Amino acid sequence: MKFVDEFREPELALRLVAQIRETATRRWVLMDVCGGQTHSLLRYGIEVALEDCVELIHGPGCPVCVTSCESIDFALQLAMQPHVIVASFGDMLRVPGSRESLLDVRARGGRVQMVYSPMDAVELARNHPDCQVVFFAVGFETTAPATALAALHAEQLGLDNFSMLVTHVRVLPAMEALLLSPVNRVQAFLAAGHVCAVTGFAEYDVLVDRFRVPVVVTGFEPIDLLQGILGAVQQLEAGGHCVSNCYARSVSREGNINAQKTVETVYEVADRDWRGFGSIRNGGLILRDRFERFDSEKRFATIQVNPISVVNTCLSSEVLSGQIKPPQCPYFGNACTPDSPLGAPMVSSEGACAAYFRYQWLQSK
Repeated sequence: MKFVDEFREPELALRLVAQIRETATRRWVLMDVCGGQTHSLLRYGIEVALEDCVELIHGPGCPVCVTSCESIDFALQLAMQPHVIVASFGDMLRVPGSRESLLDVRARGGRVQMVYSPMDAVELARNHPDCQVVFFAVGFETTAPATALAALHAEQLGLDNFSMLVTHVRVLPAMEALLLSPVNRVQAFLAAGHVCAVTGFAEYDVLVDRFRVPVVVTGFEPIDLLQGILGAVQQLEAGGHCVSNCYARSVSREGNINAQKTVETVYEVADRDWRGFGSIRNGGLILRDRFERFDSEKRFATIQVNPISVVNTCLSSEVLSGQIKPPQCPYFGNACTPDSPLGAPMVSSEGACAAYFRYQWLQSK
């Protein structure tokens, strides 16, 4: 089978595929909620290999993709202010706001600096005392500990020219929102292993009990994913529902307690607007009062972001909620490509549209 060409353990992969096929008596719908998993499922041909017995759909597993348009527009306006530098991870630079991206603003003279870690942004502020440095804090629970450490470090240094535009989002509330949707198709989740490495998986118990939906924690390697898919199918066939951990080498039930304490010191849970989803209850993090001097939205409260009504043909909401797959979008591969994207899922390295374009569309040409 062609899909095992790149596998480190091809015989095990074939056995797992055969086991999934033997177990499934119907075509089950499984959703992964991690962009890294999406890319692996497509890169290694797992989705195609199992398409007759398992439908794999891809959820909002890319934090760049779900960062609200309003937050991006605010960052764009900050970058055009005198003596302000917006520091951001590279993935955010090309993501469009309502009209343009950080790269577009930089081309017009805005001060935008790509950084590789939150601490880089702190150092940028130390090295530019005459400027206000705003770090665009994006990501799931995986990046929140690092940005929390940056806030603690800035506090220790007494920096008055460092702040953060916090747009951190939380995975579990998004999964709940998907299950509550009237168009929900998810019958089981493949949970994001790197998120659970921080949070643990005990918190999924309530979701599983409430919705009677299996949740299987899995990693990103093909064998990890196949084992996770098999575990989910076995539960579905047996009529069961529980949290299963197929990534025990990196994930424990309790998670990383030190990372959790760091996040809890700096942040508190709050409602958050998700691009394509609207407001999700408890869907994000905000800075606690102790750290409000590092809150760029309060520091630059006089900057008003006026919503701009634009006709957006991007179907990212339908893609990120698993209603359609990227190739089903009429703009995929023609009006929307990585060179001229209509939306964030085609821009981000973790976006579902970018994955389908790279591993299916290009290879079909």
